[in-house]
Amino acid sequence: MADEHKHDGHCDCGCEDEMEVLVLVDDEDQEHEFELIGELEVDGANYKVLIPLDEEESDEEEEEVVILKCILDENGEELLSDIEDDEEWEKVADAWDEALESGEFDD
Repeated sequence: MADEHKHDGHCDCGCEDEMEVLVLVDDEDQEHEFELIGELEVDGANYKVLIPLDEEESDEEEEEVVILKCILDENGEELLSDIEDDEEWEKVADAWDEALESGEFDD
């Protein structure tokens, strides 16, 4: 049987070379690691789809997916922001569901 283990970027199999990890800082200056699993464009805006790496996950539970909007600050640097508008959130969530159903983002 093949060697099966959780690929979390901290194992020694080299899987960290395959995943893009983003470190985000919250309002309390706490760092959180996320794996970038996809990017979307909806109505001309860009979004990043992330999975938290620093939270314990249960195999029985569905993975939490975080979708953040890409915005530019005054210096042209990319920042990630929460989606605060409900209508915008629904459009982006629907686009992500459609991308998953089409197989565009297979794990």
